[in-house]
Amino acid sequence: MARLTREQSQALTREKLMASAYEVVARDGYDGATVERIAEEAGFSKGAFYSNFSSKEEIVMQLLEGNAGGDVVELGKLLSKHDDPYDVIDTLAEWSSDRASEQRWGILAMELLRRARRDGSLTKRHLDVFAEQWRGLGNILIEKLFPDCKKSVDPFLLGGTVFELTYGGISSFLKERSAGQMVRQVLREMYENHSADRTSLSEVAAVRDRSLTRS
Repeated sequence: MARLTREQSQALTREKLMASAYEVVARDGYDGATVERIAEEAGFSKGAFYSNFSSKEEIVMQLLEGNAGGDVVELGKLLSKHDDPYDVIDTLAEWSSDRASEQRWGILAMELLRRARRDGSLTKRHLDVFAEQWRGLGNILIEKLFPDCKKSVDPFLLGGTVFELTYGGISSFLKERSAGQMVRQVLREMYENHSADRTSLSEVAAVRDRSLTRS
């Protein structure tokens, strides 16, 4: 077996530390997790941790950034397979239900943000993780569902609605409504209201054109 290069070895170490951080923080909570425990469960020393990450907050931030960006990439690929708006909505709803059943990302994000706000360390970087994620999905959905309303539909709010329903967490405890069902209902109503408005405008334009022709 070929020996790993220094760069490959460091990349593997970082990968194992990040996987450990995800498990430890999800299990013990942000405040309960320690650098020592993260390093120990990854099979490394505390020194190895600090050779790769400056702090516990830094490794958690990188986890969240990777997950947020990964969501948008994954959804872009999934939704690119569909042109029918209802297929797009159903695919997104199924994804939302699957993700909502795994609450750890939402819990991890909220713990980090609450702590950062509490101790005054909340920065633009913390908020940009989610702002970019929301806008990324919002832009995809505008292209798929509202292509003629790009200036009037806010991608931040559109994407944020889906992610808040998905990662909010409460729906996972309710039998009556799943996150996916809520996403499906909200987007269907938005799309159908938009389609109805567009049809009404077309009918008004047709009446106007007929009137002009007669005159």
